[in-house]
Amino acid sequence: MGKLDGRVAIVTGASRGIGAEIARHFAAEGSKVICAARTVSEGDHLLEGSLEKTVADIREAGGEAAPVAVNISLPEDCERLLKETRDIYGPVDVLVNNAALTYYVPIKDFPLNRWMRSWAVNFHAPFLLSQLALQDMIPRGSGSIVNISSASAVGPGRGPYPADAGNRGGVCYGAEKAALERFTQGLAEEVYQFGISVTCVSPSLVVPTPGTVYHNLVTGMDDPRGESPGLMAQASLLLASEPLDKVTGRVTYSQQILKEFGWITEAKGRGVDSDSRVSGYSQI
Repeated sequence: MGKLDGRVAIVTGASRGIGAEIARHFAAEGSKVICAARTVSEGDHLLEGSLEKTVADIREAGGEAAPVAVNISLPEDCERLLKETRDIYGPVDVLVNNAALTYYVPIKDFPLNRWMRSWAVNFHAPFLLSQLALQDMIPRGSGSIVNISSASAVGPGRGPYPADAGNRGGVCYGAEKAALERFTQGLAEEVYQFGISVTCVSPSLVVPTPGTVYHNLVTGMDDPRGESPGLMAQASLLLASEPLDKVTGRVTYSQQILKEFGWITEAKGRGVDSDSRVSGYSQI
Protein backbone atom coordinates (compact mmCIF):
# COMPACT_ATOMS: atom_id res chain seq x y z
CA MET A 1 0.00 0.00 0.00
CA GLY A 2 1.43 3.36 -1.01
CA LYS A 3 1.55 6.47 1.14
CA LEU A 4 -0.45 8.43 -1.45
CA ASP A 5 -2.82 5.74 -2.76
CA GLY A 6 -5.79 7.25 -4.55
CA ARG A 7 -4.64 10.84 -4.18
CA VAL A 8 -4.32 13.34 -7.02
CA ALA A 9 -1.14 15.42 -6.98
CA ILE A 10 0.08 18.36 -9.05
CA VAL A 11 3.84 18.86 -9.29
CA THR A 12 5.03 22.02 -11.02
CA GLY A 13 8.43 22.14 -12.70
CA ALA A 14 8.16 18.38 -13.28
CA SER A 15 10.12 18.27 -16.53
CA ARG A 16 13.52 17.88 -14.85
CA GLY A 17 15.50 17.97 -11.63
CA ILE A 18 13.80 17.94 -8.25
CA GLY A 19 10.31 18.27 -9.71
CA ALA A 20 10.68 15.24 -11.97
CA GLU A 21 12.01 13.19 -9.06
CA ILE A 22 9.12 14.26 -6.80
CA ALA A 23 6.64 13.26 -9.52
CA ARG A 24 8.27 9.83 -9.85
CA HIS A 25 8.28 9.26 -6.08
CA PHE A 26 4.66 10.30 -5.68
CA ALA A 27 3.54 8.02 -8.50
CA ALA A 28 5.47 5.12 -6.99
CA GLU A 29 3.51 5.69 -3.79
CA GLY A 30 0.16 5.41 -5.55
CA SER A 31 -0.63 8.99 -6.49
CA LYS A 32 -2.09 10.03 -9.81
CA VAL A 33 0.35 12.76 -10.80
CA ILE A 34 -0.21 15.77 -13.01
CA CYS A 35 3.24 16.79 -14.26
CA ALA A 36 3.24 20.49 -15.08
CA ALA A 37 5.96 22.49 -16.86
CA ARG A 38 6.68 24.44 -20.03
CA THR A 39 9.00 21.90 -21.68
CA VAL A 40 6.96 19.22 -23.43
CA SER A 41 9.59 17.40 -25.51
CA GLU A 42 13.36 16.93 -25.34
CA GLY A 43 15.01 19.74 -27.28
CA ASP A 44 12.29 22.29 -26.51
CA HIS A 45 14.58 23.78 -23.83
CA LEU A 46 18.33 24.22 -23.66
CA LEU A 47 18.40 22.06 -20.52
CA GLU A 48 17.87 18.31 -20.55
CA GLY A 49 14.47 17.07 -19.39
CA SER A 50 10.85 17.18 -20.54
CA LEU A 51 7.32 16.32 -19.51
CA GLU A 52 7.30 13.50 -22.03
CA LYS A 53 10.35 11.93 -20.33
CA THR A 54 9.00 12.27 -16.79
CA VAL A 55 5.59 10.85 -17.68
CA ALA A 56 7.16 8.01 -19.69
CA ASP A 57 9.39 7.08 -16.73
CA ILE A 58 6.38 6.97 -14.41
CA ARG A 59 4.26 4.89 -16.75
CA GLU A 60 7.08 2.46 -17.47
CA ALA A 61 7.39 1.90 -13.71
CA GLY A 62 3.67 1.12 -13.47
CA GLY A 63 2.54 4.50 -12.16
CA GLU A 64 -0.11 6.89 -13.39
CA ALA A 65 0.72 10.37 -14.68
CA ALA A 66 -0.35 12.92 -17.24
CA PRO A 67 1.44 15.97 -18.66
CA VAL A 68 -0.01 19.47 -18.69
CA ALA A 69 2.04 22.09 -20.52
CA VAL A 70 1.66 25.44 -18.77
CA ASN A 71 3.48 28.70 -18.15
CA ILE A 72 2.61 29.36 -14.52
CA SER A 73 3.80 32.97 -14.76
CA LEU A 74 0.40 33.53 -16.43
CA PRO A 75 -2.68 33.47 -14.15
CA GLU A 76 -4.81 32.01 -16.93
CA ASP A 77 -2.41 29.07 -17.24
CA CYS A 78 -2.61 28.45 -13.49
CA GLU A 79 -6.38 28.32 -13.80
CA ARG A 80 -6.13 25.99 -16.79
CA LEU A 81 -3.78 23.68 -14.86
CA LEU A 82 -6.37 23.16 -12.14
CA LYS A 83 -9.18 22.72 -14.65
CA GLU A 84 -7.26 20.12 -16.67
CA THR A 85 -6.27 18.29 -13.50
CA ARG A 86 -9.92 18.00 -12.47
CA ASP A 87 -10.91 16.92 -15.98
CA ILE A 88 -8.23 14.20 -16.07
CA TYR A 89 -8.12 12.85 -12.51
CA GLY A 90 -10.58 14.79 -10.35
CA PRO A 91 -10.13 17.13 -7.36
CA VAL A 92 -6.63 17.94 -6.14
CA ASP A 93 -5.33 16.35 -2.93
CA VAL A 94 -1.67 17.43 -3.05
CA LEU A 95 -0.01 20.48 -4.60
CA VAL A 96 3.78 20.75 -4.86
CA ASN A 97 4.95 24.24 -5.80
CA ASN A 98 8.37 23.36 -7.14
CA ALA A 99 8.80 25.31 -10.39
CA ALA A 100 11.40 28.09 -10.28
CA LEU A 101 12.84 30.68 -12.63
CA THR A 102 16.16 32.13 -11.58
CA TYR A 103 18.38 34.92 -12.88
CA TYR A 104 21.59 35.60 -10.99
CA VAL A 105 21.95 39.31 -11.70
CA PRO A 106 22.97 42.08 -9.24
CA ILE A 107 20.11 44.44 -8.38
CA LYS A 108 21.81 47.41 -10.06
CA ASP A 109 21.70 45.53 -13.37
CA PHE A 110 18.45 43.55 -12.99
CA PRO A 111 16.10 44.00 -16.02
CA LEU A 112 12.59 44.85 -14.86
CA ASN A 113 10.90 42.29 -17.12
CA ARG A 114 13.04 39.48 -15.70
CA TRP A 115 12.39 40.63 -12.15
CA MET A 116 8.62 40.61 -12.69
CA ARG A 117 8.65 37.26 -14.46
CA SER A 118 10.78 35.65 -11.76
CA TRP A 119 8.41 36.81 -9.02
CA ALA A 120 5.46 35.61 -11.09
CA VAL A 121 6.85 32.07 -11.23
CA ASN A 122 8.54 31.79 -7.83
CA PHE A 123 6.00 33.52 -5.61
CA HIS A 124 2.80 34.68 -7.30
CA ALA A 125 2.13 31.28 -8.92
CA PRO A 126 2.36 29.38 -5.59
CA PHE A 127 -0.18 31.86 -4.16
CA LEU A 128 -2.60 31.46 -7.05
CA LEU A 129 -2.20 27.68 -7.39
CA SER A 130 -2.68 27.27 -3.65
CA GLN A 131 -5.82 29.41 -3.76
CA LEU A 132 -7.20 27.34 -6.64
CA ALA A 133 -6.31 24.01 -5.01
CA LEU A 134 -8.01 25.09 -1.78
CA GLN A 135 -11.28 25.16 -3.73
CA ASP A 136 -10.98 21.35 -3.81
CA MET A 137 -9.36 20.81 -0.41
CA ILE A 138 -11.51 22.92 1.89
CA PRO A 139 -14.88 21.27 1.10
CA ARG A 140 -13.35 17.81 1.75
CA GLY A 141 -11.50 18.86 4.90
CA SER A 142 -8.12 17.52 3.79
CA GLY A 143 -5.16 18.25 1.55
CA SER A 144 -1.46 19.02 1.48
CA ILE A 145 0.48 21.90 -0.05
CA VAL A 146 4.26 21.49 -0.19
CA ASN A 147 6.38 24.46 -1.22
CA ILE A 148 9.98 24.01 -2.37
CA SER A 149 12.39 26.61 -1.03
CA SER A 150 16.14 27.11 -0.86
CA ALA A 151 18.85 27.87 1.65
CA SER A 152 19.06 31.18 -0.27
CA ALA A 153 16.09 32.30 1.82
CA VAL A 154 18.48 32.85 4.72
CA GLY A 155 20.11 36.24 4.24
CA PRO A 156 23.81 37.08 4.55
CA GLY A 157 23.40 38.93 7.84
CA ARG A 158 24.79 42.37 8.58
CA GLY A 159 28.02 43.79 7.22
CA PRO A 160 30.86 44.33 6.70
CA TYR A 161 30.95 42.01 3.69
CA PRO A 162 33.66 40.51 1.43
CA ALA A 163 34.68 42.77 -1.42
CA ASP A 164 33.24 40.44 -4.08
CA ALA A 165 29.95 39.70 -2.28
CA GLY A 166 27.94 42.01 -4.55
CA ASN A 167 28.72 39.95 -7.64
CA ARG A 168 26.64 36.91 -6.65
CA GLY A 169 23.32 38.24 -7.88
CA GLY A 170 21.12 36.10 -5.63
CA VAL A 171 19.08 38.83 -3.94
CA CYS A 172 15.95 38.34 -6.07
CA TYR A 173 15.85 34.56 -5.66
CA GLY A 174 16.61 34.72 -1.95
CA ALA A 175 13.89 37.30 -1.35
CA GLU A 176 11.37 35.19 -3.26
CA LYS A 177 12.17 32.10 -1.21
CA ALA A 178 12.06 34.03 2.06
CA ALA A 179 8.63 35.33 1.03
CA LEU A 180 7.53 31.80 0.13
CA GLU A 181 8.56 30.52 3.56
CA ARG A 182 6.62 33.29 5.33
CA PHE A 183 3.66 32.60 3.03
CA THR A 184 3.84 28.92 3.98
CA GLN A 185 3.47 29.50 7.69
CA GLY A 186 0.79 32.15 7.28
CA LEU A 187 -1.29 29.94 4.99
CA ALA A 188 -0.76 26.95 7.27
CA GLU A 189 -2.31 28.92 10.12
CA GLU A 190 -5.24 30.07 7.98
CA VAL A 191 -6.23 26.62 6.69
CA TYR A 192 -5.45 24.52 9.77
CA GLN A 193 -9.14 24.70 10.72
CA PHE A 194 -9.96 22.89 7.46
CA GLY A 195 -7.55 19.99 8.03
CA ILE A 196 -5.07 21.10 5.34
CA SER A 197 -1.32 21.03 5.87
CA VAL A 198 1.02 23.59 4.33
CA THR A 199 4.76 23.01 4.53
CA CYS A 200 8.04 24.10 2.97
CA VAL A 201 11.29 22.22 2.41
CA SER A 202 14.75 23.17 1.12
CA PRO A 203 17.68 20.96 0.18
CA SER A 204 20.20 20.49 2.99
CA LEU A 205 22.91 20.59 0.32
CA VAL A 206 22.82 21.85 -3.26
CA VAL A 207 21.12 19.29 -5.52
CA PRO A 208 22.92 18.61 -8.81
CA THR A 209 20.29 19.18 -11.51
CA PRO A 210 20.47 20.52 -15.07
CA GLY A 211 19.55 23.93 -13.61
CA THR A 212 22.14 24.07 -10.83
CA VAL A 213 24.82 22.84 -13.24
CA TYR A 214 23.82 25.58 -15.71
CA HIS A 215 24.11 28.25 -13.01
CA ASN A 216 27.51 26.86 -11.88
CA LEU A 217 26.23 26.04 -8.39
CA VAL A 218 27.73 22.56 -8.77
CA THR A 219 30.50 21.25 -11.01
CA GLY A 220 28.36 18.55 -12.60
CA MET A 221 25.58 16.04 -12.06
CA ASP A 222 27.97 13.85 -10.05
CA ASP A 223 29.32 16.64 -7.80
CA PRO A 224 30.09 14.86 -4.49
CA ARG A 225 29.32 18.02 -2.51
CA GLY A 226 25.63 17.83 -3.43
CA GLU A 227 22.71 15.67 -2.36
CA SER A 228 20.58 13.39 -4.49
CA PRO A 229 17.28 14.80 -5.79
CA GLY A 230 15.78 11.66 -4.29
CA LEU A 231 16.23 13.12 -0.81
CA MET A 232 14.13 16.15 -1.70
CA ALA A 233 11.54 13.83 -3.22
CA GLN A 234 11.45 11.74 -0.04
CA ALA A 235 11.15 14.85 2.11
CA SER A 236 8.30 16.16 -0.04
CA LEU A 237 6.56 12.78 0.21
CA LEU A 238 6.94 12.83 3.99
CA LEU A 239 5.42 16.30 4.25
CA ALA A 240 2.57 15.37 1.90
CA SER A 241 1.68 12.16 3.68
CA GLU A 242 2.30 12.58 7.42
CA PRO A 243 -0.61 13.60 9.71
CA LEU A 244 -1.53 17.27 9.83
CA ASP A 245 -0.42 18.01 13.38
CA LYS A 246 3.00 16.44 12.85
CA VAL A 247 4.03 18.63 9.94
CA THR A 248 1.87 21.66 9.16
CA GLY A 249 3.67 24.97 9.29
CA ARG A 250 7.06 23.30 9.10
CA VAL A 251 9.75 25.17 7.16
CA THR A 252 12.54 22.67 7.10
CA TYR A 253 15.41 21.02 5.25
CA SER A 254 15.42 17.71 3.42
CA GLN A 255 17.87 15.61 5.38
CA GLN A 256 16.91 17.12 8.74
CA ILE A 257 13.20 16.24 8.41
CA LEU A 258 13.97 12.77 7.02
CA LYS A 259 16.25 12.00 9.95
CA GLU A 260 13.78 13.40 12.48
CA PHE A 261 11.05 11.06 11.21
CA GLY A 262 13.41 8.09 10.88
CA TRP A 263 13.33 7.89 7.10
CA ILE A 264 17.15 8.15 7.00
CA THR A 265 19.67 7.42 9.74
CA GLU A 266 22.29 10.11 9.10
CA ALA A 267 22.07 13.68 7.88
CA LYS A 268 24.52 16.34 6.78
CA GLY A 269 24.30 19.88 5.53
CA ARG A 270 21.87 22.55 6.64
CA GLY A 271 19.04 21.71 9.03
CA VAL A 272 16.63 23.21 11.54
CA ASP A 273 16.25 22.18 15.17
CA SER A 274 13.05 20.12 15.29
CA ASP A 275 12.00 21.88 18.51
CA SER A 276 12.37 25.34 16.99
CA ARG A 277 9.22 27.21 16.05
CA VAL A 278 11.01 29.63 13.75
CA SER A 279 11.43 29.10 10.05
CA GLY A 280 14.34 29.05 7.65
CA TYR A 281 14.33 32.71 6.68
CA SER A 282 14.65 33.78 10.35
CA GLN A 283 17.64 31.61 11.21
CA ILE A 284 20.05 34.53 11.59
